[in-house]
Amino acid sequence: MADADRVRLRYAPDDDNIASALRSETFELYLRRSKAGPVGSGDEWEEVVNDGCGRTSPVTLRVESVAGGTTVGEQTAFEFHSATTE
Repeated sequence: MADADRVRLRYAPDDDNIASALRSETFELYLRRSKAGPVGSGDEWEEVVNDGCGRTSPVTLRVESVAGGTTVGEQTAFEFHSATTE
């Protein structure tokens, strides 16, 4: 199995603080480590993100597509899109 180059994820709820937290290097590193292994369209992950000032928020991530491989690995990039936008 080859590591994916990119995993496209939809997230909900749609919130600017959540979007910012998802795109942080720290969160992407966390995803690479916690989701290492097989990944496929339709997978859903329930996560919690720090959305500022010590607050956390639950977020649902749904895999929309996987490019270049079938597993999450050390070099896999994540692309985040709100569930309310195309």
